[in-house]
Amino acid sequence: MATSKPIAPEQLGRWRLILGASSQDQLNEYGGGQLSLDADQQLMDEALAAIYDQTQEGSESGGKRSAGSGGSSPRLAKWLGDIRTYFSEDVVAVIQQDAIDRKGMRELLLEPELLKNVQPNVQLVGTLLSLGGQIPERTKETARMVVRAVADKIKLTLEQRIRQAVQGALNRNEHSPIPHANSIDWKWTIGRNLKNYNAQLGRLIPERVYFYSRAQRTNNWTVIVDMDQSGSMADSVVYGAVTGSIFASLPALKTHVVAFDTEVVDLTETCGDDPVDMLFGVQLGGGTDINKSVAYCEQFITEPSETLFILLTDLFEGGNQAQLVRRLGEMVESGVRVLCLLALSDSGTPCFDEALARRLSALGIPCFACTPDRLPELVEGALRGQDLQSLATRIKSDDSH
Repeated sequence: MATSKPIAPEQLGRWRLILGASSQDQLNEYGGGQLSLDADQQLMDEALAAIYDQTQEGSESGGKRSAGSGGSSPRLAKWLGDIRTYFSEDVVAVIQQDAIDRKGMRELLLEPELLKNVQPNVQLVGTLLSLGGQIPERTKETARMVVRAVADKIKLTLEQRIRQAVQGALNRNEHSPIPHANSIDWKWTIGRNLKNYNAQLGRLIPERVYFYSRAQRTNNWTVIVDMDQSGSMADSVVYGAVTGSIFASLPALKTHVVAFDTEVVDLTETCGDDPVDMLFGVQLGGGTDINKSVAYCEQFITEPSETLFILLTDLFEGGNQAQLVRRLGEMVESGVRVLCLLALSDSGTPCFDEALARRLSALGIPCFACTPDRLPELVEGALRGQDLQSLATRIKSDDSH
């Protein structure tokens, strides 16, 4: 049915790209004439049609784009490279993953020609890791290049901030005689000089000013990153592994990185060298035994009050849940600072076991999803001894706005 007032051509063009070729006649009515796409729009439409338009005879899309059902083709390797010309990076990531998931292209990721044309992103790395041992020798080097590009990008974004957060938190435990205004420990200075308060002047006249030390201590804290490598945690594992490698590069921390499904894999030896090696040590998929992994990690806790335990999991426990709750409760009681990250990714609210999350929260263990950009703040707060529940609540509140 034609509208009384035609819709602007540029708006119709955007709807045409969204809805696909089957919407052409209806959009012509809304536009009061023949809708035509310009050259760039035609190229964009072809790129979208390759993935989202139905390709079998007699299929109906109801006026909307939907996942195609046709077979994949080697020409899609070139197409995956070309879409970067027409769409922004975040849109490319979505289209590319849809192409892999919906067009049966997971197998094509085993071809180096395809990998050279894709845009590296966290989701693609997760897909590559899930292929695991299926990657043939001829493709492994190209796959490593893709994984390295993503790992390097994450490190570039997070490394300096995590370093500053860790050093800023730990240096506050030690004072220095070297005077520097930016290093004044105001709380300690005021507390130590309360006796020097001058009532007539209404001022505190410090006898001595205390400063935070800039000296870097070695292996003062133990940080344990325990990662669930089940398939649903793919993005989180990528971020968790790179974050673990950053922790391992800091002399002030003694870092352990562990991955688990129904078995436990200790990745600590590889985390200090190259996060790419660590990522290829991950085997996504399989069941989940969180209790088994926590039991394994307990051996690394020598000074509970100086240990940060980060459990990265959606809490769908296939092992002994009662023992898991008991172990984590004992950790908290001993002084370990325990965080349960239901996801460490850029995506939205994770799917997780809400009942188990409530049980852990009752023990004082915050359970929430965290975007990578908030991780440095979270780690700094944990090392400084801030209330973890309050810190988690504030971070969740900030992210929701």
